[in-house]
Amino acid sequence: MSTLADQVAIVTGSGRGIGRAIAESLVKEGAKVVISDINEELCAQTTREIEAAGGQALGIACNVTNSESVAKMVEAVVAKWGRIDILVNNAGITRDALFMRMSEDQWQAVIDTNLTSAFKVTQPVLKVMSKQRSGRIINIASTTGVHGNFGQVNYAAAKAGLIGFTKTVALEYASRNITSNAVAPGFIDTAMTQALGEEIISKFVEKIPLKRMGTPDDIAKAVVFFAGPGSYVTGQVMEVNGGLYT
Repeated sequence: MSTLADQVAIVTGSGRGIGRAIAESLVKEGAKVVISDINEELCAQTTREIEAAGGQALGIACNVTNSESVAKMVEAVVAKWGRIDILVNNAGITRDALFMRMSEDQWQAVIDTNLTSAFKVTQPVLKVMSKQRSGRIINIASTTGVHGNFGQVNYAAAKAGLIGFTKTVALEYASRNITSNAVAPGFIDTAMTQALGEEIISKFVEKIPLKRMGTPDDIAKAVVFFAGPGSYVTGQVMEVNGGLYT
C-alpha cells in the first residue's frame, strides 16, 4: 500500500541531487509532487521524467528567496490540487571561505537561500496546512549546522538557524496536527561533493565509521519517514551521516 497516496508534496531545489531523490521517493510512496527549482530547464526535465515513469508531478520554476515567486508557486499548487500536505525545504547553496576571508556577499547569499527561504516558503504553506489541520514540514539541515565545519561559517550558521526554526514551528503548530522535523545530511555523494576531488573525498570517507559517502537516497528515506501519516515525532533532528559524529 502506498503510504502517501493522494498527498501533495512540495520539494524545493528538486531539479537535481538530493531534492530530486526526495521527490522521486515521495512519488514512489504515492504522493503528487511539486518539482520546484530556480533552474527552469532542470525543473521541466525532472518533471517530465517523473511523469514518464508514471508519477504525478507539477514543475514550477521558483526563486525561494523571492516572496512573490513563492506566493505564485503556492497559489498554483492549491489551484491544481487543492491542498498541500508535505513541504520539504531543501533548496540551498554553498559559498565557502575561511571566516576572515569571507565577504559579506558570500555570507548573505547563503543565509538568504538556506535559511530565509525556509521562512518565506513555510509561512504561506502553513496557512494552507492550518486550514486542513494537518501537514508535514521537513527541513534539510546539515551535520555542519550541528557540529560546525572549517570554511563554512555561513553555511553552519544558516543550517543551525534552520534547526531552531524547525523546533519552534513544531511547538507552534502541534495543536493543528502539523509536524516539523529536520534531516541533517552528512557527507553525501552529489555533484557538489564530487567537485572536491578524489583526495579530499578519501580523507572525509576515512573519518566515517561506515566507510562510505551517503547517497541522496539515504536522505530521501529519512524524509519519507518524517512525511508518513500518524507520526508522533515532531521537533526532531535526524542526522544521516554514517556515524561520523558518534
